[in-house]
Amino acid sequence: MNSNSKVSFQTLNRTKLVDDVVVQLQKIISSGELQYGDKIPTEPELMEQFGVGRSTIREAVRVLVHAGLLEKKQGFGTFLASTSVIQEPLENRLRRAEIVEVYEVRKMMELEISRLAAERRDEQDLEHMRHFLDQRSDALSKGDTNGYLNADIEFHIAVAAASKNHVVADLYRTFSSVLREALFKLAKDKEGHDPNTEFHEKLFESIKAKDVAAAELWTLRNLDGTVGQLRDWMNMN
Repeated sequence: MNSNSKVSFQTLNRTKLVDDVVVQLQKIISSGELQYGDKIPTEPELMEQFGVGRSTIREAVRVLVHAGLLEKKQGFGTFLASTSVIQEPLENRLRRAEIVEVYEVRKMMELEISRLAAERRDEQDLEHMRHFLDQRSDALSKGDTNGYLNADIEFHIAVAAASKNHVVADLYRTFSSVLREALFKLAKDKEGHDPNTEFHEKLFESIKAKDVAAAELWTLRNLDGTVGQLRDWMNMN
């Protein structure tokens, strides 16, 4: 029988399979269902439960061993590691997290960032914020999604810089690189996406006026609005 050259198949994304396995295993570990010293299921058991091949399971386990969550004992199996320190780079960990979880942490950070920025900002900080807000509005008016997102992220980084805490500013930059991917998907949904321009302008005015309470209020309004949009977007996809 001759093969039908018209038949084609979509190449499976093995990397995504590995990521999916890693995420599920990490959730089990984070939930406390496994305790220090507990042995995880064997390769054949994991292959059956996940419905994937041996190479996918081995790669997922390797990722978690490298992250310090699991440890292999030759001849005995793989166990939950004794160390509570996750050695995986933060950006990699964020990429595996649920986006709403990331936003919950962003919310904690930004409330303190906006408070400190309102207390500590200087004129140069205000100039940077105003510059990126204007870029943001200009890109929105032109329908330039990339320009809008870049300016939006740079505005929030400028707010973080105004906190005068270099550690939190660096952490925010790491968060932003991951958040941009989710925001780009959200921004492409023109009907479901609200850029919350008013909230950003109010936040800027609050920081300019050194009004700490107002800065926290508009930070919350902005993030709560975006989280609601993200939840709606995820429910539709």
